Amino acid sequence: MASILDEYEDSQNTRQSAQQHSRLSNTNIGITHSGFVNVRLEEEKPIFNKQRIDFTPPEKINHLAVCNNQLCMSLGKDTLLRIDLAKPDQPNQIELGRKDDSRVHRLFLDPTGSHLLISLNTSECLYLNRNTQKVRSLSRWRGHLIESVGWNKLLGNETSTGPILVGTSQGIIFEAEISANEGSLFNTNPDQYFRQVHSLEEDGKPAPVCCLEVERGLENKYFIIATTRKRLFQFVGKVAEGSEQQGFSSIFNQNQDLLPSFQEFPANMGYSEITFYTSKLRTSPKAFAWMMGNGVLYGQLDYVRPDSLLSDVQVWEYTTDIDLSVRKPLSIVLTQFHFLLLLHDRVKAICTLNGQVVFEDVFPDKFGPLKKMIKDPVGGLVWIYTERAVFRYHIQREARDVWQMYMNMNKFDLAKEYCRDRPECMDMVLAKEAEHCFQNKRYLESAKCYALTQNYFEEIALKFIEAKQEEALKEFLLKKLNNLKQSERTQITLLVTWLAELYLNRLGQLESDGNSIIFQETRDEFRHFLSSPKHKECLFNNRSTIYDLLASHGNVDDMVYFSVVMQDYERVISHYCQHDDYCAALEVLSKHCDEKLFYKFSPVLMQHIPKKVVDAWIQMGKKLDPKKLIPALMNYSQMGSTQQISETIRYMEFCVYELNVKEEAIHNYLLSLYAKYKPDSLLLYLEQAGTHASEIYYDLKYALRLCAEHGYLRACVLVYRIMELYEEAVDLALQVDVDLAKSCADLPEDDEELRKKLWLKIARHVVQEEKDVKKAMNCLSSCNLLKIEDILPFFPDFVTIDHFKEAICSSLEEYNQHIEELKQEMEEATESAKRIREDIQEMRNKYGVVDSQEKCAACDFPLLNRPFYLFLCGHMFHCDCLFQEVTPHLSAYKQGRLEELQKKLAATTQSSKSRHRSVPKDEGDTASLGKGNAGTSREQIKSDIDDIIASECVYCGELMIKSIDKPFIDPLKFEEEKSSWL
Repeated sequence: MASILDEYEDSQNTRQSAQQHSRLSNTNIGITHSGFVNVRLEEEKPIFNKQRIDFTPPEKINHLAVCNNQLCMSLGKDTLLRIDLAKPDQPNQIELGRKDDSRVHRLFLDPTGSHLLISLNTSECLYLNRNTQKVRSLSRWRGHLIESVGWNKLLGNETSTGPILVGTSQGIIFEAEISANEGSLFNTNPDQYFRQVHSLEEDGKPAPVCCLEVERGLENKYFIIATTRKRLFQFVGKVAEGSEQQGFSSIFNQNQDLLPSFQEFPANMGYSEITFYTSKLRTSPKAFAWMMGNGVLYGQLDYVRPDSLLSDVQVWEYTTDIDLSVRKPLSIVLTQFHFLLLLHDRVKAICTLNGQVVFEDVFPDKFGPLKKMIKDPVGGLVWIYTERAVFRYHIQREARDVWQMYMNMNKFDLAKEYCRDRPECMDMVLAKEAEHCFQNKRYLESAKCYALTQNYFEEIALKFIEAKQEEALKEFLLKKLNNLKQSERTQITLLVTWLAELYLNRLGQLESDGNSIIFQETRDEFRHFLSSPKHKECLFNNRSTIYDLLASHGNVDDMVYFSVVMQDYERVISHYCQHDDYCAALEVLSKHCDEKLFYKFSPVLMQHIPKKVVDAWIQMGKKLDPKKLIPALMNYSQMGSTQQISETIRYMEFCVYELNVKEEAIHNYLLSLYAKYKPDSLLLYLEQAGTHASEIYYDLKYALRLCAEHGYLRACVLVYRIMELYEEAVDLALQVDVDLAKSCADLPEDDEELRKKLWLKIARHVVQEEKDVKKAMNCLSSCNLLKIEDILPFFPDFVTIDHFKEAICSSLEEYNQHIEELKQEMEEATESAKRIREDIQEMRNKYGVVDSQEKCAACDFPLLNRPFYLFLCGHMFHCDCLFQEVTPHLSAYKQGRLEELQKKLAATTQSSKSRHRSVPKDEGDTASLGKGNAGTSREQIKSDIDDIIASECVYCGELMIKSIDKPFIDPLKFEEEKSSWL
């Protein structure tokens, strides 16, 4: 048999495509009001796409059941066809083996696709497991015509159904369990038990149980729904945890005394059918639809409600083309947003959101009347069959138009939920929601929605302006501003400026109304807007415009706040200064520590709050350049109050003594302040500043002039001393104090002549000006350079010798003592000369003994082979060996000198050899004369060479000591020496 899924044919596809194309053509194509371009390049596939299975049944199809990709089909009288849809090419055909006239009444397939129940019209029931070929009869079920089965989704598996509910045509509900395992020796039936738990009635008579559904809620709470022809029953109860295997008897037992909750409708078409929608496998259903006589009852399932499972219930009444006496609906299937209604020749899809028929598919007569419609809860496919054909519906993108329905119902949140990935649809929903809110005067919500749309900005803004809704307009502009990109600078500038104007208008209005609470809230909101980091760049680039707006509204406080946000502290400080709030200005200065602003505003602040300003300067420390603050200090130190002057001196002292500032201008200015206002500190400062010109940082000439102008002589003397003008210092000191002059006279320690001259000045002053002979005599004792004869000319003629008696005697004693010292020195010098002569005579007679076996200390060869040197230390060297040892240690100058002497010695040696040759007779006298001069010269050269080479032993003298830090191998020759060792 050919595959029933490989290929298929749909005789209605052409007509459906035409209907779909017609529906799409009515849609707006092009540029919509929202600004989105709605272009469909391809036709959208229909939501319900019908496919006919390429399958021709060998016999008429009686019944069909599909679940979990398992399809079971009853053919003819005694044939059952099973197909695994994952392997459609391997169908399995089974004969039921019935000899009587029994026919299949219904097929029931469990959610796992493993257990098939076959209800026969002879009130018998057969069971077939997916893994077996043997059809087994359920003996306990005999005598009951099975109309419905409520499967156990929680406990059902491939081998056992778990406790299930079974409804019969007599209104009885049984509880049963079927196991595919072989029974014991005495019990071979698959049905484990079969017991009645309840019965249903209509109008006092038993009514067939059309449908059964078992669902589990929270906390082991179970919901059982059973339907008859016109009633829908609900059984709600709890099953003890761990006792689910025992069945549902406890749920029905607790309702024996009271009738169960039910809904009843008057119309009756002889049967009913209920269907459920489950979003995911193994989860509880979310919605239901019940096809009965009055129409279709549909709604949501709420497992939290204690009394009823059904919520948001609505009734869809049958359309006029459905005549219950002729065209009764056959089946119903529920999807996420539609329920499909099967009629004898067509399928209708009704949207559960608005009750509109959105799809209708007519089947051709050649396939015969439609019999049943089933939905596979696992695969999601909808199956329809006739006696000669099988169809299935693929449901694709069912939610694609739901947003529009929700939008038309004004359920905008749900509409937005279903068009998140479709910006053009989202824009339409937002626009509709915004318009709806605007019409209902919910202006703020409308503004928020409008800001998210692509509608024309000007149109929306004018809309709020005409409605005089500034708050809504402001909200719209804020949202629009937050949605702009940073690259859209022009739009951002426009919105920021406009919003600032709206905020200022609102603040002005609230202030005039006196509503302080709302005014403060609005001000906080405005300030948050001004300090927003997202718009900081725009506000900074357009700060002059914002300043103008703030100024035009007279909003000084917010202007100051905005200046702080923009870090425009100069404007803030200027504002405080203009309003005489100098402390606030200084607080801003101190908080932000901007040096330039300190230099600019310090003159004004120094005039009014000098102490606080100086405190701020001191706190800033080295961050400020004191030289740049001098203009502010000088302006008010000349014409300011005593407090300003004292604070100026305090800051200058801080700079000099704490910061150790070395700027000459600072020290000069402090000197001027001391000279003018604090003379007691002047001399102390000069003494601490240093006694040498290299140690001081003020201008000496300026200090001298300043002290002289104010008559501070001691300070002048101190400056003269630093300038080393000792004569001027002594002359000026004599006007103040003789002791001060004496301290100045001793300063030139290295110049005795100058010292003597200065002391003579002091002595003359004492004799001539003070006429104090005793003090003059004290000068002689204070300075050892002065003699009595130096100061005698200063005394007048009438002074008697008695005044000088002691001085003259003391002077004569000193002369005698000096003469004795000279005599002693002469005797010591004579004795020393005598000893030197004796040492010289002794050295001439000193000699050393050299043995014939002695060797050179350098080359270790016999010493007597060549000329050699003998040192007092005992070391002996050949002449050439000593030359080689000493030369590397000589300085460059001595090495050059040694080469020069060697050349001269070689020249004299050559001339001596030429004298041994015969010479003319008349030249003999000349040669004899030159012999003495040449000999003397040669001996002198040798003596000079010896002074360089043999002045000391190379091993014991200074040369060896000086070479102790030199490497044994010359660094320049190290690599060469190293390679020679390898």
